[in-house]
Amino acid sequence: MKIMNAKRPTRWGLLGLAWLLAAGTGCQTWVAGMTLPSGHYLEHPPQYIPPSPAYPLTRELGTQEETAVAPAPGAEALPPPIPGRP
Repeated sequence: MKIMNAKRPTRWGLLGLAWLLAAGTGCQTWVAGMTLPSGHYLEHPPQYIPPSPAYPLTRELGTQEETAVAPAPGAEALPPPIPGRP
């Protein structure tokens, strides 16, 4: 029985060491203040995030542009431009 009692702390020690090793590894590591990805980050599919427009309110911008080029109320409309001239 003394042999069983002597092995039990060793087994618990190995189990604790195995748990620490398992908890210490994962998808990210923390080294010197930096969070680094795991070695498997290249196996993940890429994510695509489309670029945002220069002005996020596109409908409002369209309305403002239409208002800016429209003639004032009661004013005469401009004649059509002459072809070939800027």
